[in-house]
Amino acid sequence: MAHTASEQSGTPDQDDPGPADRHAVVIGGSVAGLLAAHILLAHYDRVTIVERDRFPDGPEPRAGVPQSRHTHLLLEGGQRALEELLPGIGAELDEHGAPRIGMPADIVYWEGGRWYRRTAASTHLQTGTRPLLEWLVRRRVLADPRLVTVQGTEVVGLLGNSGRVEGIRLRERGSATHQEIRELAAGLVVDASGRGSRAPEWLTGIGAEPAKEETVDAGLAYSTCLFSAGEQAPEENTRAYFFVTDPEQTDGAVAVPTEDGRYLVTLSALRGSEPPSDEAGFLAFASRLPHPVLHEWLLKATARSPVHAFRATSNVRRRYDRPGNRPPNFLAVGDALCSFNPVYAQGVSVASFAALALRDTLGRAGAAGDRGRAPVTDGAQRAVFKASRQAWDISSGADKEMPGATGDAVGGGSVADRAAAWYLTRVQQRATGDPVVGNAFRSVLTLTAPITSLFAPRVARAVLFGPVRPSPAEPPMRPE
Repeated sequence: MAHTASEQSGTPDQDDPGPADRHAVVIGGSVAGLLAAHILLAHYDRVTIVERDRFPDGPEPRAGVPQSRHTHLLLEGGQRALEELLPGIGAELDEHGAPRIGMPADIVYWEGGRWYRRTAASTHLQTGTRPLLEWLVRRRVLADPRLVTVQGTEVVGLLGNSGRVEGIRLRERGSATHQEIRELAAGLVVDASGRGSRAPEWLTGIGAEPAKEETVDAGLAYSTCLFSAGEQAPEENTRAYFFVTDPEQTDGAVAVPTEDGRYLVTLSALRGSEPPSDEAGFLAFASRLPHPVLHEWLLKATARSPVHAFRATSNVRRRYDRPGNRPPNFLAVGDALCSFNPVYAQGVSVASFAALALRDTLGRAGAAGDRGRAPVTDGAQRAVFKASRQAWDISSGADKEMPGATGDAVGGGSVADRAAAWYLTRVQQRATGDPVVGNAFRSVLTLTAPITSLFAPRVARAVLFGPVRPSPAEPPMRPE
């Protein structure tokens, strides 16, 4: 396995060879952490990933990635960015059987009280499991001998002060005494520890200022179960089912194929009426969907896993991009910077965008002769933050409209916000039946085009002056 040669058991000594300022530490071995480490290898002599879990030997779920057992979609924007970072990764996903499904041609898709016409695919989703994707990324990144992983170890604090981080304090998981805490010197510390990041505590501990947090919580909860279809596979020309939630219809579902020929099915609803975590309750919940087509298929399929529930779906953004009394060589990426409601399937894509932003920022610093030293991360942090902005606008913008939503960005809004909401409602009404509007809408949702593309002249004419075109009265089981 690629990472065994570079793995250290337990915690490293503080006197690792080489100058500390030529060493970068990444806290967390998520996709975001792996991709950040991959970029840093071009600018630092050594990179260490500190991970609380132990990496599995293959494409297996792990405790530190709750989404491992849930439906995973890699948006087309993320596919392109990941391919730019790790050329050939798309072919590897294909070789391992990760399905690609076309939108809307391959999907029975319900949204906003309408069925989508199954016109030609304008974008594709990759629906391989999260463990498969993480394993392939991990195998590629950890093949570099300059990258060391320290597994089964947790970070308990930072070294240094508000002017400069000098490393981290860490200990093996399960250690309880203060004497077991070790130190690891570094010239750059990157927090990729996820939505549960303890960076506010770490920064306060060295006299620095935590970042302000923004939250939007729709109160959405979901449950997932793996099914095999046998002879009851979806009709040949139907590869997935989507029921998208909205303020009027708060029960949703997605069913997609995985690399082993099975199907991951996720059901969602608002907390208080969330999908149950037992098989019988799961199946009964599916009968609440706006049409019985998926429920009828599930009754003929066979469950192949327990039902796994997930409830922590709030959108949380930490404003490290804003000025504050924080060290310039501390950087947050991934969910430690901006975490989204997972139902929008944006996390890996945004992690890939952030890695590209980090590459470009550090590349400019390297050209100025700064290789091997901590970059001025104000610029890097702003670039990484900007890479998450569109995904945040999509997920938080939709979630704040859900009944009972809470958080900083819920309610009120300027005249411009209300006008934008009115326009986007018209976009959604027309996207189901008008391929021009639908293609533009999907490009934005899959992060291959900016939100401004919805205002391009051809699209705007259809949105502002075009009729709401007819959509199918029943689930369209075949593409047009």
